[in-house]
Amino acid sequence: MEVPPPWVRYDPSIDALILELHIQPGASKTSVAGVHGDRLRLRLAAPPVDGEANRALVRFLADRLSVPQRDVDILHGAGGRRKTVQVRGAGPGAAARLASGESA
Repeated sequence: MEVPPPWVRYDPSIDALILELHIQPGASKTSVAGVHGDRLRLRLAAPPVDGEANRALVRFLADRLSVPQRDVDILHGAGGRRKTVQVRGAGPGAAARLASGESA
């Protein structure tokens, strides 16, 4: 069995991925930008003002992982670049798709 990257874990009891992310708001486009330490780096086209970057993050993850936005929750770090995000219903294989830039 393949070892998952350090920035993701799957909790089967709630069918959720827990993602450790490093966010770069204000980018020219929203995209996955590799790994930053033990976190997946995401660039967001939204500015870090009035929660716009957090809303863009939720939309991006929901779209990329084919889940409703209501199933994406920022658990920790809503006010900073280092965030812990829970995605319910994405399944354990979704992290590889996210990192590779593929859509579900």
